[in-house]
Amino acid sequence: MHPLALFLLRFVARLPLSVLHGAGTLLGWLSWLVPNPNKTVALRNLELCFPQQGRAARHALARRYLIEAGKTLTETIALWLGDPERLRAYTREVRGGELLEQALAQGKGVIIVSPHIGSWEYVGLYCAALHPMTCLYRPARKQGLESVVVSGRERMGMRLAPTDTRGVRILLQALKGNELIGILPDQDPRDEAGAFAPFFGVPAKTMTLLPRLAHKSGAPVLFACAERLPRGRGFRLHFLPAPEGLAGNDTIAAAAALNQGVEQCVRIAPEQYQWAYKRFRTRPEGEASLYL
Repeated sequence: MHPLALFLLRFVARLPLSVLHGAGTLLGWLSWLVPNPNKTVALRNLELCFPQQGRAARHALARRYLIEAGKTLTETIALWLGDPERLRAYTREVRGGELLEQALAQGKGVIIVSPHIGSWEYVGLYCAALHPMTCLYRPARKQGLESVVVSGRERMGMRLAPTDTRGVRILLQALKGNELIGILPDQDPRDEAGAFAPFFGVPAKTMTLLPRLAHKSGAPVLFACAERLPRGRGFRLHFLPAPEGLAGNDTIAAAAALNQGVEQCVRIAPEQYQWAYKRFRTRPEGEASLYL
């Protein structure tokens, strides 16, 4: 990354979270007012996932989502480059923290499943500061950001593992050492292994790696999300038990349980979920695309 760009990012990272969220709110309003792909995809996903809601309700939720997405963009600069002590102060409340303690006490490691809701970056930073943690990581598409992303995530103690067979071995070794591992569960695996399972009632190609890891290791699974609080006050952390069947032998049932866990996180703050992502891009054989 160009030194001047990095200097500007470091300057922005020093701004109060309330200011960053204010800037994100402005970006979100602009993306609502101006036609763009994010708005189009968000409206389509909400139509698919919440058909029982009226058009006005879905549009209101899409508008709130775009505002929250703007905040995600601006706050991430602070999470990657901000002062670590300041970042720890962003934690305002932890719900279900005892579940994490109980899971670690089993001595099998813990699989932390963090959907793209609220600040998933903050979930990783928070957990890595508590206990050794390894997370699956796919390199950034923009090469100039790579060093910023990696250093931003690793400086709180997180270790990154590639999304390949070597990365899977690293995750299993971490679990054997009673460490945490982190996985983002709600992206279309595209050409990789996956199974179709309902997500808000719509078949979605779902990763099978996570259930296989849980089954093979016997490690407990917890879902986690960092709910963004209003007026830049920080985050409320939620740790939730995994639905029954996620670590079972039945691939379809495990994928369905995984999506159920994501759904329970989404319901905490629906406007903070990544609705602009084409979650239903891959369709079962013979089905037409759900996106234009």
